[in-house]
Amino acid sequence: MPRAKTPRNGDSLSHKAASAPRSEFPAGRSMAASSDLENEIRLRAYELYVERGYTPGHEQEDWIMAEREIIARHGPVSV
Repeated sequence: MPRAKTPRNGDSLSHKAASAPRSEFPAGRSMAASSDLENEIRLRAYELYVERGYTPGHEQEDWIMAEREIIARHGPVSV
């Protein structure tokens, strides 16, 4: 009998965070910097999920909140 696929790292949010809406990063950021920023946002969104007690159904809310926090932390971007 075939086994159901599970996320590689074991967390149930990994596939949801990956499908969360992605913002366009401001011009002037390199591809690597954008990728690093996105990874920080993904991690913070997961932390928000954990803080809520692993309650599903708030993936987009978590992503947007994380995005705001991380981008604000990095300050304005010069072009």
